[in-house]
Amino acid sequence: MGMDERAGQDLILVTGGAGYVGSHANKLLHRHGYDTVVLDNLAYGHKECSKWGSFVLGDLADRDALLDLFEKNRFTAVMHFAAYTYVGESTDFPEKYYQNNVANTLNLLNAMIEHGVRRMVFSSTCAVYGNPVKIPIPEDHPLDPISPYGRGKQMVETILEDLSEAHGLRYASLRYFNAAGADPEGEIGEWHDPETHLIPLVLDAALGRREDVKIFGTDYDTPDGTCIRDYIHVTDLAAAHLAALEYLETKHKSGIFNLGNGNGFSVRQVIDEARRVTGREIRTRQVERRPGDPDALIGSSEKASRTLGWTPRFTDLPEIIGTAWEWHKKLNSEILRA
Repeated sequence: MGMDERAGQDLILVTGGAGYVGSHANKLLHRHGYDTVVLDNLAYGHKECSKWGSFVLGDLADRDALLDLFEKNRFTAVMHFAAYTYVGESTDFPEKYYQNNVANTLNLLNAMIEHGVRRMVFSSTCAVYGNPVKIPIPEDHPLDPISPYGRGKQMVETILEDLSEAHGLRYASLRYFNAAGADPEGEIGEWHDPETHLIPLVLDAALGRREDVKIFGTDYDTPDGTCIRDYIHVTDLAAAHLAALEYLETKHKSGIFNLGNGNGFSVRQVIDEARRVTGREIRTRQVERRPGDPDALIGSSEKASRTLGWTPRFTDLPEIIGTAWEWHKKLNSEILRA
């Protein structure tokens, strides 16, 4: 089915579509002829990033409003991004995370089942693996999450599996590694408050908005002593969501897929590369390790490549940081701060 044929036929509910990854996926869905309804409570998302489709201010905790939304719209599938994502906060307030990320997801799934919507693309995480026993991490790696955030995502994956058996729900669970970068066209990008991700923190330091960047631990079992992570460009993540949706449409079966770059970059490498990309001084400060930080997290995305036909396009660290830098400068300009 071509783009023109599809247009107007498929209506996708995008929960959390005003957030970082959700907004990029929403933009790409429209580029490929889908129509969307974005549902977001704007606790962390930004209405400005929801430029495509229609926007509904709402919360998955409101079951009546959710059922009303499904009554008024004939959704063909759901992309579910809405979740709290701060690992440290999940340790301090696990009840907040289980309520929002698990119980509210169950509200959404109940509404889907009641209205005959049987396809979901779920935003999961590499945090379900915990400390890796082998690198790169495949999908059949043991699941041993070490935070309530990771455990909640694992719970939802289990719920999806059970509902698939009971109600014929088809789902794609996408386990992200470290989302990074921004829309190359500069329309949307990473915009968190508070910000905890390394690349925007480094770029804040490059802009002079923060004095330095903390390096949490320099004695890891890695070549330069700092943690290694797999940074996957946000537009590549969006492309994987589209590929997963089309897989559910055509193959009529569920799947779990890692989404990573397949390459690892250390904290020091990210900072050094950011200095080159920005041409700015970036000061660093060495501090104690954070509990629960593994030495290295690198994912194998061979299954997604083989099954979904998906391959990351932005694999070079300078390119990833470059798109983030252009967005970061725009976001912090006087125009956007006004």
